[in-house]
Amino acid sequence: MALEFLNPILNAIPAIKKPVNPLTIREKLKWTALVMVVYFMLFSIPAIGSNIAALSQPTYQLANIIFAARVGSLITVGITPIILSSIVLQLLQGSGVIKIDMQDPEQKAKMQGIQKISAIIIALIEAYILVATRYVPLANGALAGIVMVQLALGAIFIIFLDEIMSKYGITSGINMFIAGGVAYSIVAGTINIILVDAINAITAGGASAIPNAILAFGPLFFAIMVFLISIYVYDIKVEIPIAFSQFRGVGGRFPIPLLYTSVLPVVLATSFILSMTVWFRFLAGATGTLGNIAKFLAFYQLQNGQLTLVGGLVYLISPLFPAPYAAPYGIGGYGAYFGYLATHTTSLYLPWGAVALVPEWIHIVVYTLVLIAACVVFGKFWIEMTGQSPKNVANQLQDVGMQIPGFRRDPRIIEGVLNKYIPTIAVLGSAFVGLLAALATLTGAVGTGVGILLTVGIMYMVYQQLERENALSAIPGMEKIISS
Repeated sequence: MALEFLNPILNAIPAIKKPVNPLTIREKLKWTALVMVVYFMLFSIPAIGSNIAALSQPTYQLANIIFAARVGSLITVGITPIILSSIVLQLLQGSGVIKIDMQDPEQKAKMQGIQKISAIIIALIEAYILVATRYVPLANGALAGIVMVQLALGAIFIIFLDEIMSKYGITSGINMFIAGGVAYSIVAGTINIILVDAINAITAGGASAIPNAILAFGPLFFAIMVFLISIYVYDIKVEIPIAFSQFRGVGGRFPIPLLYTSVLPVVLATSFILSMTVWFRFLAGATGTLGNIAKFLAFYQLQNGQLTLVGGLVYLISPLFPAPYAAPYGIGGYGAYFGYLATHTTSLYLPWGAVALVPEWIHIVVYTLVLIAACVVFGKFWIEMTGQSPKNVANQLQDVGMQIPGFRRDPRIIEGVLNKYIPTIAVLGSAFVGLLAALATLTGAVGTGVGILLTVGIMYMVYQQLERENALSAIPGMEKIISS
């Protein structure tokens, strides 16, 4: 598809210019700190007309972390437009609907501009949906239109903050916003919820006071466990020997980590699932045949004045539970939480009007399996779309003069060797992060499993970036050579 007709629009959209000269680590850290200060200011300012009480409800925790958002604040929409626009454009490019050569700087810039336009459009649509469906509760007498404008402007501001961070910071804005939100969630959850529950357990006295106080720290314990497991898994890799074809005896090893796809599959999968729980709110209240189909897909009920997802296929594939069972804290601990999951049933309205009762443990199994499957699909999609497939990697190694020792120099040979490892490792790694994220989320790990996995991955990425920057700064002129 020819995209020249978009040129007038692309020229009219503001863009953040790249720095004229390469930035030092100190300058990048200053820019990163500045952007994060602005982000947390937006994070802390409630939208005028929103219901402030909704900000602390546990049902919003996972969505807040995944979307680097805070319900009711100016950045309620968060990074959703950036993620969804990226997914849509990659699907269109992968299917051949649009053809853009990402190796061409001009076409790459056009692709980034198109992504920005689509992200702004999605931001406007999301702001409307979130307010129109009362996902963002309004204060009494508040005008919905005023709240929509604030959320839309906040989302657009985040798009440009992400662009600033990508060009002037140490990593992308999406990464830092998510890591900042997770850090805030862990600290705030520990201080405001876990410590309070532990103190209340001790104050209540009795023989179970100390055990209950210890159990109150369960969410923090599971968070630490996921954190440590994630760090350990990042070091698991398969190394393939490679050598320079022109210099005998000179070579090394090409590492293929277990998390070859990083944690992006679980981000994309969770974002897609949670987006459906919001978008299907439009079907709530439908009647007749359409109403039966709507309830079958996603069944919402008014709870405490808000539409809450309590049944349907979307509910079964989501990690959400009706309040107050969205987390083990604040409802009597893990005993009440797991008791609810073991005994409660959910109504599944069938398209022809009948109702089937589905135990919550089936909900847990379905959610876990769907998340793992979605992670595998997005993982395979990711390696194809980002040039990390065996064929692309083989060509990259061939271009720099590398070959597999003992084989003739031919990209098909390298591709054949990589085909034995990359597809299998990509599937195993994607499935592993999906399973770990599901288990951590279901056990109530503070910060959520997805959030902790993301934070560890982001910290690892930032560490590698800082190491690279240090290495470049130690060699005068090397940064200019690489940037050119």
